[in-house]
Amino acid sequence: MRKAFLAMLCAVLVFVPVTASGEWKPDKPITCIVPWAAGGSTDQITRVCAGELEGALGQKIVIVNQPGASGSVGTKTVLDAERDGYTWASGAVADLGTYKVMGFLDTTLDDWHLYLSVANVIVISVHPDTPYKDFGSLLAAFREKPGEIPVATAGEVSGGRVGMESLRKYGDFEYKHVPYAGGNPAVVACVSGETPVVCQLACEQVDMIRAKRLRPLAVLDVSPLEVKDYGAIPPVTNWLSDFKSIPFYFGIFIPKGVPNEVISTLDKLWVDIIGNSQVVKDYALDRGAVFDPAVGKEAREKAFTLTQTVAWLYYDLGRAKVSPEEVGIPRP
Repeated sequence: MRKAFLAMLCAVLVFVPVTASGEWKPDKPITCIVPWAAGGSTDQITRVCAGELEGALGQKIVIVNQPGASGSVGTKTVLDAERDGYTWASGAVADLGTYKVMGFLDTTLDDWHLYLSVANVIVISVHPDTPYKDFGSLLAAFREKPGEIPVATAGEVSGGRVGMESLRKYGDFEYKHVPYAGGNPAVVACVSGETPVVCQLACEQVDMIRAKRLRPLAVLDVSPLEVKDYGAIPPVTNWLSDFKSIPFYFGIFIPKGVPNEVISTLDKLWVDIIGNSQVVKDYALDRGAVFDPAVGKEAREKAFTLTQTVAWLYYDLGRAKVSPEEVGIPRP
């Protein structure tokens, strides 16, 4: 009896500290910085994922929009904050991985824990009053009027900008870049007629596409994009057969140096909750995105592959301030 009791006591003494030390229970609200304007792609998916995590964490996740310098202003706020697990970043992982290459911010993927949720694809659309009925007619206009046709994007290192630079590379044309402080302002600019063309993520355009206030010409992919309550948007490979698609992974990022229990808890919650979230799945279907959660090594591999593509695209086009090789990004 005595031996059985001692064995049970030892089991309790061993078990309890491991559980206590491995679980993070925040005792105050968490701040998640969205480094872009409200309503854009980062803002949308970050709010969805935050809402899914709040119940399990037992605390409110407060979304703070802090746009500026293509997302680097808000991201720097997180880097400069106390490493206690209560300040998170968010955005497109390609932005995070190329800030140093572009000369915006001294950080790389190795400085962060990555939590990816969805992959977004890019659509190029025009105002309905423009004469462009398909991407072929817009491509011809770009070539006939080099550097004259304004195109709205969310900024220098946004998905839309990367998409346009990739189109420029494969299509051999010039355009006039008009950067905005986020995907939503860029879309609104085209809807209002301020710019005739917008190149941004599908999730930022679908409402205006369904309302016929934007005319989508092509998805920057090798397959058509099915948009709920609209139909299919043709792939740009119908006109540029060599074009390589660029899936933009979005997520939440936590700087390294926070307590281990924060990361172990978030790792588990991301797999268990986000990985099985019907809310996130429904969001992806509705917004023209791909449900593709990842954490840890898998997230790092996806992020690095995308970062390589984007970083070297900018370098080859003369946009980078630093060679990707200098910051540990070999040419793919």
